Amino acid sequence: MTRFLLYGGKGGVGKTTVAAATGHRLAAVGHETLVVSTDPAHSLGDAVETDVGGDPTEIQSGLWGVEVDPQTGVDSYRSLFEALASEFSDAGIRMDEDEIAELFTSGVMPGSDELAAIEGMATYIESDRWDRVVFDTAPTGHTLRLLDLPSVMDRGVATAMDLRDQVRRKVNTARTMMFGPMASRRDDGPDDFTAMRERMERVGTVLRNPEQTAFRVVTIPETMAVRETERLVGKLREFDVPVTTLVVNKVIEDAGDCQRCQGKQAVQEAAIAQLRDSLPDLDIWTIPDQSGEVTGIEALERVVDSLGAVE
Repeated sequence: MTRFLLYGGKGGVGKTTVAAATGHRLAAVGHETLVVSTDPAHSLGDAVETDVGGDPTEIQSGLWGVEVDPQTGVDSYRSLFEALASEFSDAGIRMDEDEIAELFTSGVMPGSDELAAIEGMATYIESDRWDRVVFDTAPTGHTLRLLDLPSVMDRGVATAMDLRDQVRRKVNTARTMMFGPMASRRDDGPDDFTAMRERMERVGTVLRNPEQTAFRVVTIPETMAVRETERLVGKLREFDVPVTTLVVNKVIEDAGDCQRCQGKQAVQEAAIAQLRDSLPDLDIWTIPDQSGEVTGIEALERVVDSLGAVE
């Protein structure tokens, strides 16, 4: 059963609209569904015309939405290193703000947006509250950094844990010399650093599991967008993320007698043909171009009709 659906692609192609429409469709057929926006430029609330914040908000029966707060991930990550600095202080090792910051970054400090996104993913991937979780991801560059984040954080956390273990060994040696073997510190059970590493590992595992996860790339039928889509699919495959579908948005279906529209339609048809040729193993869904802003449940209903099997 595919529980987690991720929509990604370049900015401005309609990822939020498609994610919200998918959530609406899933809820309509009886699945308790959560749509999670990890894009720092949140627009999920606008798409569904409902105030959506940092906690899951009910949009309609069976459909919930949440916009991940970027500060949440930073606070969660930094608190680990502040606790480590406090432990060092207890051991007689004083650290100033710059040293704490250097320890915090470990040379590979993730951006706050990606930290928030991975924290949000971890939270809702681990939850059994919803039958389906739909992720509206940030533009391409953010998404690729997000997918690399578990390994990036693992390196940072591993560096901090190694330093901590060295300090603990020295402290234990000193205590043993002064007070005997019973005075050394014993560390039983997993700690917060270990828990975070395991949590990030679980996220990475789920994102790569085709039985649980499907990644759908949203694009528009223009040459530059097609090229970025091809690159994104290639990168996703390097991460072993199961890409299943291309969703081509804003497709002109009837140009009528408008010569300009006919010319644009011809360009779009060539772009879609290029996608079919370069990525023949992926399903392609096309969503007709709509006039005006696509906001509100009624507008999402029109998008739903163009989506393939989302159950």
